[in-house]
Parts: sequence; C-alpha cells; structure tokens
Amino acid sequence: MTAESSKIVRNASVVAGATLLSRVLGFVRDLIVAFALGAGLPADAFFVAFRIPNLLRRLFGEGSLTMAFVPVFSRVHKEHGEGAAFEMARSTMLWLLIILGALTVLAIVGAKYLVLLIAPGFGANPELMSLTVDLVRICFPYVIFICGVALCMGILNSMGHFLAPALAPCMLNTALIGAALTAYYTGNSVAMFMAWGVVLGGLLQWMLQQPYLKRMGLHWRGKAELNNPGVKRMGRLMLPTVLGAAVYQINVVLGTLLASFLPVGSVSYLYYADRLVQFPLGVFGIAVGTAALPSLSRLYVEGQYDEFSQTLKQSVGLILFISLPAMAGLVSLAEPLIGLLFQRGAFDAQAVTSTAQALMAYGVGLPFIAMSRPLVSAFYAQEDTRTPVKVAIICLIINVCVGYLLMQHIGHVGLALAVSLSSMVNCLLLAVIMGQRTGLFPLPAASVAKSVILSALVGLGAWYSTRYEILWFALIPVWVAIYGGGSILLKSEDARMLIGALRRKI
Repeated sequence: MTAESSKIVRNASVVAGATLLSRVLGFVRDLIVAFALGAGLPADAFFVAFRIPNLLRRLFGEGSLTMAFVPVFSRVHKEHGEGAAFEMARSTMLWLLIILGALTVLAIVGAKYLVLLIAPGFGANPELMSLTVDLVRICFPYVIFICGVALCMGILNSMGHFLAPALAPCMLNTALIGAALTAYYTGNSVAMFMAWGVVLGGLLQWMLQQPYLKRMGLHWRGKAELNNPGVKRMGRLMLPTVLGAAVYQINVVLGTLLASFLPVGSVSYLYYADRLVQFPLGVFGIAVGTAALPSLSRLYVEGQYDEFSQTLKQSVGLILFISLPAMAGLVSLAEPLIGLLFQRGAFDAQAVTSTAQALMAYGVGLPFIAMSRPLVSAFYAQEDTRTPVKVAIICLIINVCVGYLLMQHIGHVGLALAVSLSSMVNCLLLAVIMGQRTGLFPLPAASVAKSVILSALVGLGAWYSTRYEILWFALIPVWVAIYGGGSILLKSEDARMLIGALRRKI
C-alpha cells in the first residue's frame, strides 16, 4: 500500500463517517417526507423542482467546479504560495456570484420553460405544472449557496481538511425535516414549505464552512481579479467537465424527463429508489473519490507517476470492496427494505413494490457508478477534461436510447436499468483509457474476484432470509460479519487497508 493510499483511506474514513451521519439524517428526512408528502402530485412537483437546482449543484458545484478547482489550486499553492492560492479562491467566488446571480434571475423569470425542459410531460397537467413552476422559483437560489459551499470544499480538501464539507448536507436535511413537519402539523402546503427549507439549508451549509476557512487563513475580503490566471486555467478545465463529472446525475435527470410521460408516481418511485442507492454511494464511493482527488493531483504535479497509478488502482479496489456487497444487499432486500423505511402514511403497498423494482434496477449499477468517481478524478488530476466528456456523450446517448426503448415495456424500471447500463459503459471506458495511458489497468483483478464471490454468497443468503418476516433485518450484521471475515481469510488487501485505518483511528 502506497503512502498516499494510506492517506486516502484515513481521509476517506473521515468523509465516510460524516457522510454516514448525513445519510442517516437524510433517511429520517425521507421517512418524514414520505409520510407527509407521499408519492402523488405535490411530491412529483417538489422532486422535479428540487432536482433542477440539485442538478446544477452536481454539475457546476461539487462536480465540475470542485474537480477542476482542486488540481489548479494545488498547483498554484505549490508554485506560488498560499497568498496566490487564496487570491485565486476569492477570484473564483467573484465569478460564481456574477454567473449564478444572473442564472438565478433568468430561472425565476423563465421557470415555466425550465420545467417543460426537465419534465415536458407535466405540460398536460395544468395543476401539476403550476405548482412545479412556483416551487422552482423558490428553490433555485439554493444554487448560489451550494456552489459556494462546493468552492469551500475544494479549498478545505486541498489543504487536508475533509470534515466540515462532509457534514454540510446535515444542515440541508435538518432544514427540510423542520419544514416538512411544520407544514404538516400546521395544515400548510408541505411542498411549498420544503421549497423554502431548501434555500435555508443552502445558507446553513455555507455558514458551516466559514470558521474552518478562517482557521486556514482565508478571508473573503481581499484581492480578487476577474482575469486571475488560476481562474482562467480552472475555467478551461471546468467547461468540458460539466458532462464528464456528473454523467450519472444527468442520466437520472434524463430519466425524470422520460418518466414525466409515464403514470403519476413514476418520478417519485425513481426518486426514493435513487435515494437508497445514494446511501452507500455517498458514504463510501464518493468518500473515496473525494479523498483521492487531492492526493492524485499532488502526485501528478510532483511527477510521481508510478505511485499515481498504484494509488488509483488501490482506490478503485477499495471502492469495489465496499460497493459490491452493498449492491448485493440492496438487490436482495429491496422490497422489505423499502417497506420498512417508507410504508406509512401516504406511501402504500403499491408504491413499495414499484419503488423496490426501481431500486433493484439502480442497484446493479452501483459498483460502476462508484468506480467512476476516482477514475474521473484521475483524468482531472492530469488536467485532462476532454476524455471524460467524450465518454460521457457516448453514455448519455446509450441512456436515452435504451431508456426510451425499455420504458415502453417495463415503465420506470426500464429507465433505472438504462442508468445502470450507461454507468457501466462509462466506467469501463474510462478504466480502459486510463490503463492504456499509465500502463497499469486500474482494476485489481484478484481482490475484485474475491469480493464478487463473497458478495454473491452474502446476497443469496440475504435473499433467502426475506422469507422470514423480521429475520431478514436481524441478519444484516451477520452478513456484514461474514463478508468481512471471509475477506480476511482470503487475505484481501482492501480489508487490510480498512483494518489498518480503523486501528489508527482507535
């Protein structure tokens, strides 16, 4: 294990721990939203309205902005010092305020056309369309706050701090929980209150980052220039990364567009299923990718190319070690898990079945979605943003074509399967290209084979346990222990990395 791989594991454990707290709070949020909002017309309206700024967050925020910012910030910091790096950060923030401020005004004025672009099927339902437009106008300013948070994340991560950015989503979840409960018990519109909760959550996330930035020595009052060389370099990298960094999210939104032509509730089924997939993806997959980017950027800037390749390979192996059993668990336990979490209030048995079907379809793509993050980070660390874009365009075409064909026969489930298929193609193409470039294929075949065998066994056991009421839930820790113990017996390098990180934390 390389020194940087060890550092990535340590930093990823910090991100994963904070993200786990956020995801647990997120599930509490979803339980409350499912109870108060259900899966009907107001729910479809809110989820589409929230998805619009949320997509921009992933595209221009933690997607392309963070990934383009970190390598350039690291280079400026190494070559010109901390003062120049902080000046670049302030200049980037100035550009964000100008661009996002103008974009927000346009979105508020043209909210109807924005909804028709994302969910054209809503145009056939005047009540649904009107509510969605109102919610978009309330939610959209969230983009300004959350993209600012993404910039703060890039600064803090580059300087070795990962906790505050990973805790930020807790603020959004808390605001949405408070908004939903307040609306429900006062008899007001839950969807409308939650839209205001989105904006409040964005503000709280921004405020959480500021004390940590001050400790690092960054103050927003200082020299900032629109023509800053570092910002120009970052801008050249960022423009093409809009597609390359967030192909999965774009695929999900395209699924929403197609789902708007399906029966009412289809958008909500896909949303709730995606939320469950995001749990292991956010806690482990994105945690490793977030921790890997600064390390990979540093290694490439310093010319340590062999260690760069080894670190990438070990990062991918670590993600697969965690995401393969997570996939097995989600697919095997989909229906009882959805029932346990959401079947109450307005969320009925039919919604459980439909959401579970979507979850199984999304779940098979989880390992490929998770692997794509460090692979894309490796390209950005090399300041190559064109390759991920070319791959992303291919995958977008696959997603739309396959999704359209499958939805004719299996409805919303076909859209989820199309996302998984396009994510698999995206991941494999990136891996092959990076392998040809570095001379080392970034996929540890031996450790992956061990994880696949153990995950299959655990998945079969979990599936069989669903025949017995609550037993399936009680056995989850047992399956985790079997997978972990089997990995140790098979001498998995990934298991040793995790155990070593845990010992150092203790």
